[in-house]
Amino acid sequence: MTTYVFDGSFEGLLTAIFDSYDRRDKMVDLVWNKHYQPSMLADDYTVISDSEKAERVWAGLGKKLTQKWGIMFYKAYLSEDPHTFKDLFNFAHYIFDNPQGAESNFGNSYVMAVSKMDRKVNREKHRMKAFIRFQKTADGIYYCPVEPDFNVLPLISKFFKDRYTDQQWIIHDIKRKYGLFYNLHTVEEITYEFVANIDITKTVLPAALQDEKEALASLLWKDYFNSTNIPARKNMKLHIQHVPKRYWKYLNEKDGKN
Repeated sequence: MTTYVFDGSFEGLLTAIFDSYDRRDKMVDLVWNKHYQPSMLADDYTVISDSEKAERVWAGLGKKLTQKWGIMFYKAYLSEDPHTFKDLFNFAHYIFDNPQGAESNFGNSYVMAVSKMDRKVNREKHRMKAFIRFQKTADGIYYCPVEPDFNVLPLISKFFKDRYTDQQWIIHDIKRKYGLFYNLHTVEEITYEFVANIDITKTVLPAALQDEKEALASLLWKDYFNSTNIPARKNMKLHIQHVPKRYWKYLNEKDGKN
């Protein structure tokens, strides 16, 4: 068994797949370098991410997989789950080593694993679309901090660009320390330093950074939410199933209820 240590990038994952064929390693344990623990007895190989190798593997998968499964492969990668990285590595080998249509065999453990993770990432993507609440800053930019379980910002970029075309906004993943900034023309990826003056431990902007009408807008929304909420029809078990408590801190209508 050879341990392949890679940098956690999508390019690195695809390069690892290429190298395993190039080196003819039959038994590989793929490990993300942030979780790697060296061993004197281990047979280790460091994967150096290579865009040319990655493109060849991705093109090869594109010829073997349907477009739907290519997207599923990428979404499963966005889970950032170390075990899923191994599943994707082995899934790719299974696809390359078998005839066209192998991804339809749900009896294969790697096919099933990728499919399950795709569904989990999809759920998180839809929850981000539903639960994101923007706050208007003093300089007119709408800001929202999020902390998704998976790296779903690449999957929601187009949705928010199409929905809020006439306003500048930032969706800031405080867990991964990067964000998306829409400047009325394009969506750009920004780093933590771009919003370094914002306290990421708080989900509500301080008054000094808020637009003067933001507090009123928030209050009106809470009043509307409370007025349309019918206590007799309250079903907390069902409500929490659809709106898990871990998202409540981002919803101003839930302020003080978590």
